[in-house]
Amino acid sequence: MDATLSEQIESAGLVRDRLPRHVAIIMDGNGRWARAKGFPRVMGHRAGIKSVRAAAELAREVGIKFLTLYAFSVENWKRPTDEVSTLMRLLNEYLRRELSNLMKNGIRLNVLGDFGGLPALVRRHLERVMEETRENRKMVLNLALNYGSRSEIVHAARRVAEQVKAGKLKVSQLNEELFSRFLYTDGQPDPDLLIRTSGEQRISNFLLWQISYAELYISPKLWPDFGKADFLEALRDYQRRERRFGA
Repeated sequence: MDATLSEQIESAGLVRDRLPRHVAIIMDGNGRWARAKGFPRVMGHRAGIKSVRAAAELAREVGIKFLTLYAFSVENWKRPTDEVSTLMRLLNEYLRRELSNLMKNGIRLNVLGDFGGLPALVRRHLERVMEETRENRKMVLNLALNYGSRSEIVHAARRVAEQVKAGKLKVSQLNEELFSRFLYTDGQPDPDLLIRTSGEQRISNFLLWQISYAELYISPKLWPDFGKADFLEALRDYQRRERRFGA
């Protein structure tokens, strides 16, 4: 680790050896932020993009290797059509504008979720950015899109069943480690820290398998107001805890 990064970590009051490898964030509160200011909901979603950028930059700056952002759930399709269309348009804008920053900072983009269920234009942009960034090694940025943890687990179970039916896997071989390989997060460590903004205290069908032993941090800030200082406080709070993993 270079001196500059070490200095950044120390100046933030963090201990390098106790940084979480993987942080997941439920980005909540865009709509309430907009309503409180008398703006249409779209303004809240647009303001939230700035917090996405800040979170990715901060994670990269302090040396977190995996950052997962809950961007669009399978339940979000139930929202008004115009709001869903706006969210997809904002996602496309983010992908176009942020590619150069992802490349400059060595960040690889990855998607967790039912990729095929996304609009064709979104899929094309995602495929392009994932291809462009696939050799980047500083950090992985997971966007959970068209994602639901229950559907992820069912999808994994179906894949296991197909392997058993094809004779490629025996039921007796199945354990937790093997099952994890069929999840969207295959090859990644489970989140050490789960942050939720807006003060809500629920998981919302997010990474239910993967966060079994994650530390939870609830911020009262609405997502558009959640900046680097708030992220750093969550990391400091994480480092003050004693993780026991059930022991």
